[in-house]
Amino acid sequence: MVVLTVVVQLILAAQTSRDVDRVLEDRADAVAGSTTSEPGQGALSVPQADLDRGVVVYAADGTLVAGIVPKELADTYAVLSATTTTQLRNVGDDRRVLALPFATAGGARGVVIVDELLQPYEDAEFYALLVSLITGAFATGAAAALAAWVTKRALQPVAVLASTAADWSEHDLTRRFALGPPRNELTALAGTLDTLLDKVSAAIRSEQRLTSELAHELRTPLTTIQGTADLALMGDDLPTSAREDLEQISVAAHRMTGTIATLLELARSDRNVAESAVSSLAGVVNETVQATPTPTAITVDVDLPDLRLGLPHALAVRALAPVVANAVRFATSSVRIVVPSSMTAGVELTVEDDGPGVQADPERIFEAGTTSGGGSGAGLGLALARRVARSCGGNVELTRREGPTRFTVRLPRA
Repeated sequence: MVVLTVVVQLILAAQTSRDVDRVLEDRADAVAGSTTSEPGQGALSVPQADLDRGVVVYAADGTLVAGIVPKELADTYAVLSATTTTQLRNVGDDRRVLALPFATAGGARGVVIVDELLQPYEDAEFYALLVSLITGAFATGAAAALAAWVTKRALQPVAVLASTAADWSEHDLTRRFALGPPRNELTALAGTLDTLLDKVSAAIRSEQRLTSELAHELRTPLTTIQGTADLALMGDDLPTSAREDLEQISVAAHRMTGTIATLLELARSDRNVAESAVSSLAGVVNETVQATPTPTAITVDVDLPDLRLGLPHALAVRALAPVVANAVRFATSSVRIVVPSSMTAGVELTVEDDGPGVQADPERIFEAGTTSGGGSGAGLGLALARRVARSCGGNVELTRREGPTRFTVRLPRA
């Protein structure tokens, strides 16, 4: 549009210049054609009707015959009064002057000089430029809006395919687009996404199988360790130091047993089974609190005690319990579990503690093996909690790092 505007202005300027010259020539020709002289006499006779503003007629010797010379053009007229050739020149920025030598039918010669004001033509050029700029801006904006609308419409199916594939890969690995052989770009993209979903599904199944096998292999020796420690603790003649060591072994074995049970349930759980199962929110919260031995005060604020969760009771407890245990571990004096009164699709439980806050990367604390605070543990609690929640369509996030620290557990609603 800028180039077009410049080109239009250049063409308009050239055309305006030609129009001004044509007007000057027509006026000069009209005066020269109406000027007469007697045969054998040099006197020129100019009709008063042709002597409008800026029209002056000179004799061949430069004598003024008719017309009034504009004061501001006196010098220019004086120079052009004796010319023998047609001359066109600009005077200042607002005048154009034409000097036209002529000869009458009676043989007398003279020069007619006319001028034309350029301001009306310049005003016309300015308005044309203004219209061009406004039209160009409007056309550019309209073209940009149209292009954005067309692009959004064209890419919307792609965005829908991508988001749907991402949702399936997270929650339902069995679904596929199945649009058949590629016929266009969208069907080709759907086929590519189906292939990616197949690979994701195969990788997850392989991971679940490996997890199940490892858990089975660990369960037997762990059960032996736990049973041996519990039997030894039943004796009355144990030294104090040995009893403390056995108690630590027993606690660690129980904790590992719970972790292995969670891994096995995740590996075995079928998405359709998980979706069909329901549990009580109040029951999940109560069991989580009771299973967390601590001197720290835990306040429970659940406004919807009859709310049902769309996942098995055991998985819901294993998604919430590590978060509560983590809060208890770092709390100074209190832990608070809250369920907001207004919810849309899922259930959001917030677990707050008055501890020192989280100084590490908010995402890194959910990585397996990450632990902090100098306490015991393998760093699997929050990682398993997030994995359990996500396997059922929920999530676990750190929503406030300090003042107080807040974790949000999102679980599906039945």
